[in-house]
Amino acid sequence: MPAYVISEVEARDQAAMEAYRSLAAQTIAQYGGRYLVRGGAAAVVEGGPPAKTIIIVEFPTMARAREWYASAEYAEALKLRQTALERRLMFVDGVPET
Repeated sequence: MPAYVISEVEARDQAAMEAYRSLAAQTIAQYGGRYLVRGGAAAVVEGGPPAKTIIIVEFPTMARAREWYASAEYAEALKLRQTALERRLMFVDGVPET
């Protein structure tokens, strides 16, 4: 069953953000993930607060998503994330294939 990593982000430092994005993308691909949404325009239709930048990554399984997040490779990107951006991060199970 697929799993999704959903990030809601706000850049703090644009140069650090670009370095983080590059490193994160490499590790996501390495662990079988793929971007479904990567910062496109978002509009809140109901509720609040206003939408921030949204990123959605699909992994083949929740185990693989968690493996990626805990990996030594992604740890390097996480070091950059501290100064690059403010983030809310969620892991969500997908719908089983029928």
